[in-house]
Amino acid sequence: MAQIGWVEVATEDGTSGYLWYLKAESETRLRFEDYLEMSVVEGEKAGVAGAGSAAAAGYKGTQGLFAAIEDRGNVNVGFTAAAGLDTFDDILKNLDTQGAIEENMLFLQRQTSLDFDDMLAAISGGAQGGTAYGLFENSEEMALNLGFSGFRRGSYDFYKTDWKYLNDASTRGGMTGPSSIEGVLVPAGTSTVYDQVLGTNIRRPFLHVRYRASQANDRRMKQWVTGSAGGAATSDLDAMEVNFLSERCLCVQGANNFVLFKGV
Repeated sequence: MAQIGWVEVATEDGTSGYLWYLKAESETRLRFEDYLEMSVVEGEKAGVAGAGSAAAAGYKGTQGLFAAIEDRGNVNVGFTAAAGLDTFDDILKNLDTQGAIEENMLFLQRQTSLDFDDMLAAISGGAQGGTAYGLFENSEEMALNLGFSGFRRGSYDFYKTDWKYLNDASTRGGMTGPSSIEGVLVPAGTSTVYDQVLGTNIRRPFLHVRYRASQANDRRMKQWVTGSAGGAATSDLDAMEVNFLSERCLCVQGANNFVLFKGV
């Protein structure tokens, strides 16, 4: 530990400087934060205890975004451009029976995003004078815009964006078939709920993360060092161990206003 050499590094979060073995700590923290984000998206409850199960090992799990929508929300299977506006209108009619939230975000993987573009383009495909595809400001001097970033249907406004997590082959991008998640419709704004701890009604976003904390302990992100190196003096270990801890969960309020797009 006393024989160290300094190296100039650039980390994934964009910072740079001179570090020694602490570079591994920085990268480990970034991976830990990635796991935390994935846990609130992909999390599953442990389920029924059985031999060799997670529940039998003492794990409870957490209900992530996808699991919450499948359990309490709406699921659309096999949306394509060929299915067209009729299928999308069926989704809207179903939302009418729920909360009917006016503004919504669409987080989509690449193919589903293109399917939405094609569906919208077909509405104005026969417009007189040429193509009316995109933001309707196309001209001879600019490249043709073939993407829709937002649209209105009925009394609903939709804003569309690509979700890299669903496109990356190292995450959801490499999955096909019934296990494939092709997009999520998330209502914008807030809803009013009763907080049993505070004993009053509070307004919260439909989608937000909550952390366990008390007056003496905040478990949003704890980090501490053990060992006998790097400033720590807690044991006879001739090394430095960095510990991370977080206790958090994703709250999907009004899940009946969410829609999960899945593959066939």
